[in-house]
Amino acid sequence: MTATNSSSPIAGLPSRGFVPQMSLVHTDSTLENSGTVTPSVIDTLVIPVFEGEAGLELTGAPIDALTAEQQLEMWKLLISVGAKGTAGEVTVVPNLSAERRSEVVSTGNLSAQVQESTVDPETAEELVEAGAGSTGPEKILAIGMGPADEVSAEDVRVAAGVASRSIKKPEQKEGEPRGARVVSALGLLGAEAALVGHALGAYEYRGLKTAEHTPAIESIEVLTGEDPADTLEHAQATIRAVALARDLVNTPSNVLYPESYAGIIAEAAKHTNVSVEVLDEAALEEQGFGGILGVGQGSARGPRLVRLDYNPDKIAEDSPRVALVGKGITFDTGGISLKPPAKMWNMISDMGGSAAVVAAVIAAAELNIPVRVTATVPLAENMPGGEATRPGDVLRHYGGTTTEVLNTDAEGRLVLADAIVRACEDNPDYLIETATLTGAQMVALGNRTPGIMGSMDFRDRVAMISQRVGDAGWPMPLPAELGEALKSDVADIKNISGNRWGGMSVAGHYLKNFVAEGVQWVHIDVAGPAYNDGAAYGYTPKRATGSPVRTIIAALEDIALKG
Repeated sequence: MTATNSSSPIAGLPSRGFVPQMSLVHTDSTLENSGTVTPSVIDTLVIPVFEGEAGLELTGAPIDALTAEQQLEMWKLLISVGAKGTAGEVTVVPNLSAERRSEVVSTGNLSAQVQESTVDPETAEELVEAGAGSTGPEKILAIGMGPADEVSAEDVRVAAGVASRSIKKPEQKEGEPRGARVVSALGLLGAEAALVGHALGAYEYRGLKTAEHTPAIESIEVLTGEDPADTLEHAQATIRAVALARDLVNTPSNVLYPESYAGIIAEAAKHTNVSVEVLDEAALEEQGFGGILGVGQGSARGPRLVRLDYNPDKIAEDSPRVALVGKGITFDTGGISLKPPAKMWNMISDMGGSAAVVAAVIAAAELNIPVRVTATVPLAENMPGGEATRPGDVLRHYGGTTTEVLNTDAEGRLVLADAIVRACEDNPDYLIETATLTGAQMVALGNRTPGIMGSMDFRDRVAMISQRVGDAGWPMPLPAELGEALKSDVADIKNISGNRWGGMSVAGHYLKNFVAEGVQWVHIDVAGPAYNDGAAYGYTPKRATGSPVRTIIAALEDIALKG
């Protein structure tokens, strides 16, 4: 059976990543809006375990629902397979019959007995408080959390992601193949964190593969002691947004190019009250968007500029306005300053900033965040064609500023300059711009930590938000001397400094020149964090990560709350 996608189809986007059906259930099923009934077949029960001073500790429901004798029995089972409760440790325990369990525990030879073990429904039912009608889990997956008093929301997200990636499809002797039906007690440590971590960890992108495939997980039911309604709605909007950004970044560049991408954005926003305007090549020429045109003129696929406007009802006239800008280079060869061929295929991800911005605006509308948001998204393909911009050319940006182009592979800042000037015409109080901008970001901070620059107070505010939601952004300086290095002999500014030092901050200085006076702004460089070309980790898959979607959503909510 080919998996059905829980993400809605979008015209023009040939493939969506698969995310399991997610639900949230209160452990007191008698409460109104407590959630759905636990499935009659539970393939895997996920429980948190902890690292105590004396070794493995079991704490929290569903463990607390067991008798002291049953808790001891569970502890012995986990100990027998080497569980210590250390952070990230995964221990899979079969649901043994009482007779088998006694035998296995006494011999300590659990691994040899696993294949012969059977499920004891009577004992298993007691493991899930909300599980009326269930036959109990086929497996128990114990995920290590580290010390119980040090568990953060990010620890829960990571544990949930690791658990999701560790779950295998159930073995079936008959019937259509299906993914695992999972119940997770991680929600008792933080419902939204568990939902987001489980869903994003389970995300599967298969692109244009034609073979039939059944995802590892069909559904995940998260147990909670919190009110499920608002938590589930917020988590689902966040999951959809990150999944959309991942889908866009994962899409091959022969499918996702400026014209098609603009159409996909319009389709993705159709179900919301976000309005979309697309400027084609002729409109860009007429209005003087020289940076976008200069970068795109080497490609047979013309550039576009997409404008999104979210204007919620019933907000005060003096409410803060936020402008978002995201770099959308749908493929980056470097242009005439051609990149080395090694791993150039990763440059499908050079529109990661635009994907994050688009997904965040749509999420803001779905969540009815009470703040006015506009997004300006420049789209171009950087190719070394016969009409491509040459090193030494001078481009005139929207608004009139001129740039001497010394390196055509420093193209992202050229399209962003146009977009920032246009975004500032909306008179925003805040501007959040994000881009896969510099290799220097990876040199300075590695592949997982975004660099955040800009107005000092707003920079620090956004960095704290980024760390809170798990995107791990870090505030970076803009030393004055690095800005001085951008002075040009023939234009208002040049696009590189000409030396190796402080490349991430140099790019930040360049962008700062185009931000209108009085606007609080940040630039989030996600050159490494937007795309993971290594192994999956935590709730981050291989390829597109969705960074920094959650940072932007949380920043919009913070501005709506605090101004």
